[in-house]
Amino acid sequence: MNEDGNDMNPYRASGELAGITSLVDAFYANMDRFPEARVIRKMHPEDLTESRKKLTYFLCGVLGGPRLFIEHYGEINLPDFHSQFPIGYDERDAWMYCMQHAIAVQPYEASFKEYLVARLHIPAERIRLVNEMGI
Repeated sequence: MNEDGNDMNPYRASGELAGITSLVDAFYANMDRFPEARVIRKMHPEDLTESRKKLTYFLCGVLGGPRLFIEHYGEINLPDFHSQFPIGYDERDAWMYCMQHAIAVQPYEASFKEYLVARLHIPAERIRLVNEMGI
């Protein structure tokens, strides 16, 4: 069982590695496409190849799949890593905007889409909060 009380395995529901890769591709396409995302796009390198891989691997682990990020990059501390960027409400909301739109076009069940938006808001808000507080 996952935290919302059903038997859905988030990694399987996401389409596993191929589905998460599709989600991440849509996310970064949104970051390049939406004017609302300019502020966060500037925080990324021009070539998004490594960023795509890191987010894909991170999401695999977060959703209960293989811990690819840890296998390839080691332990992760999202707030620590993101402390180099000025992340406030606008930046968090721009990230979530791109992710919500990426989730919306995936072939996921509606309940999984809602779960995923709520699940990803948690680290996004934590990064904002830690950055704001300077911890």
